[in-house]
Amino acid sequence: MTAAGEPLLRVEGLRVHFPIRRGVFFDRTVGHVRAVDGVDLAIDRGTTYGLVGESGCGKSTLGRAVLRLVEPTGGQVLFDGTDVASLKGEALRTMRRRMQMVFQDPLGSLDPRQDVESLLSEPLRAHGLGGGTAGIAGRVRELMDAVGLPSAALRRYPHEFSGGQRQRIGIARAISLEPDLLIADEPVSALDVSVQAQVVNLLEELQRRLGLTYLVIAHDLAVVRHISDVVGVMYLGSLVEQAPSGVLYDEPLHPYTRALMSAVPVPDPVVEERRERILLAGDLPSPANPPSGCRFHTRCPWRQETRCDDEVPVLRELAPGHLVSCHWAEEIRDGVLAPKSPEEVAAIQGVTVRATGAEAIESDALVQGLDEPIERR
Repeated sequence: MTAAGEPLLRVEGLRVHFPIRRGVFFDRTVGHVRAVDGVDLAIDRGTTYGLVGESGCGKSTLGRAVLRLVEPTGGQVLFDGTDVASLKGEALRTMRRRMQMVFQDPLGSLDPRQDVESLLSEPLRAHGLGGGTAGIAGRVRELMDAVGLPSAALRRYPHEFSGGQRQRIGIARAISLEPDLLIADEPVSALDVSVQAQVVNLLEELQRRLGLTYLVIAHDLAVVRHISDVVGVMYLGSLVEQAPSGVLYDEPLHPYTRALMSAVPVPDPVVEERRERILLAGDLPSPANPPSGCRFHTRCPWRQETRCDDEVPVLRELAPGHLVSCHWAEEIRDGVLAPKSPEEVAAIQGVTVRATGAEAIESDALVQGLDEPIERR
């Protein structure tokens, strides 16, 4: 058990590297994809930690590594004082009762050959909970009621439900073992906008009622802001900024976070017309061959000639609870350094960008905002 005031979950130096193999007769490793590369974070009991970033930055892999659904290459995952990465066999199985996951695709995560009653009772039987057939049946009805579904739907199969209803079933299965930690990987991205708010409100209600701790992985910055107490921003396998939700959205300090926030639309046409948009030049580098120094320097509008290319920035605290991984965060915050245009950044990389009308059109490099990676699906 953790001491009073200690985080429920602490991740220290977590790394997940996937080998790149070549060869027909003699299989050999020629490199590694550094999906997660040295992430540190802590989640307090009863709070919600939101994790955001572009597609391919390692968010989902981090969540799966915490649960040992993928094996960590290195680092520690301390859950309630126990290193999950070192557990094996029955000890790991017992610990997983306290850590569950809500998957992005509700249809893909539910067995199409099992009805809802079977889906919800299976984890109870597997862990020897529920107290017999009658007890399990009662617990299954409680779970259906908790997520707002009628007991009459227990005999139906996953394909007979809507996307929102299937996600509710996935949430019911996740809370069936009364876990302490729930990892929600894009829990609403596959749902209609009209249904997203219902699922988010359901998660908040369950957290208040059951005292759950959440790690919410998402693209939608509006959802993360609404549900999270603390928000972490990932880029190319590393955590680049972490702060309380309100602080991060009001005063982002890392250049990548500032670009993310500038892509969020403002529901005021006058403000939307006048506000600054930060456009990024260049493709997202490959995690199999990340840039030296700061991993964001190849796309950063504030890149400097010194330090950025060859010195890895440390995640440091600039204000209480506000951690930033940038050499020049203070100068950017104070306006001492001005951002370069996308064309200037592209020119530094040896590529060209031409403009047609009011829109920048890519030539040899991709020049874009971040609307696509964070839009609702």
